[in-house]
Amino acid sequence: MVQTLLPLALAFIMFYLGLTLVVADFRQVAQRPKALAVGLVGQVLLVPLAGFAVVRLSGLDPVMAVGLMVLAACPSGVSSGLLTHLARGDTALAISLTAVTSLASVLTLPLVVGAAYQVFMASPLAVQLPVAAMVKGIFVLTTLPVLLGMVLRWRFAAMVMRVEPTIGKVTTTLFVLIVLNTFWDQRQVLLDNLPTLGPAVVVLNVLILAGAYALSRVTGLTRRDCIAVITECGLKNSALGIVVSLQWLHQPAMSAPSVVYALSMNAFALAFVVLMRKTVKW
Repeated sequence: MVQTLLPLALAFIMFYLGLTLVVADFRQVAQRPKALAVGLVGQVLLVPLAGFAVVRLSGLDPVMAVGLMVLAACPSGVSSGLLTHLARGDTALAISLTAVTSLASVLTLPLVVGAAYQVFMASPLAVQLPVAAMVKGIFVLTTLPVLLGMVLRWRFAAMVMRVEPTIGKVTTTLFVLIVLNTFWDQRQVLLDNLPTLGPAVVVLNVLILAGAYALSRVTGLTRRDCIAVITECGLKNSALGIVVSLQWLHQPAMSAPSVVYALSMNAFALAFVVLMRKTVKW
């Protein structure tokens, strides 16, 4: 039941975000390719490098080390668009980055995971990741619901504007329930691995957020673009990390870093949302 409801809930979150967007939002993103490029560099290069540094410094055992790199190689989580919206960042940029990094991960995830196996397990990756299933899942879970929401806003703008605040509250509640359910469902994994993985994961989260902030500021992005890039880099698709570890690599223990990171990233993300809503300037 949970395995069925969770994807539906995530798709509904993306549908709500579609209700808040119009084509002009994405046209503005296309007119600012630098922001999109910075976000892509942050996801594809900054995050895996931060993961590698943390693994080296923390001395994790090989299985946990590969698990952490699996998480670092995953694209943005679908909730990043919602949290960018709540933090008053550029939601269209966030969703664009989620789509681009998700598609890019079809190539980058196998490369990073394969390299991690070579470095930390001293063996080549013996399984092939299901690329077609990944692309289909990304499209159904993220792109399609957003497009549906945008079409409804275009066709029934007045009605959508009336119900949007109520749907927004439902969506926020749904997101909280998803987080709580994930923690409860994986509570034993959290309890077993939190003492050893906790510090490494927190350091990784801090490095990613600080690196994304520095990258955004150095490249001169606007405040709203900075918020989107920081959120997109910090919020990883930990659910995909769990799927990769359990179903594709057949290594249940490797899912522990993704589960623990889910706890850390949501705590940091909620704090970031509160901070951004209370501050006007950096």
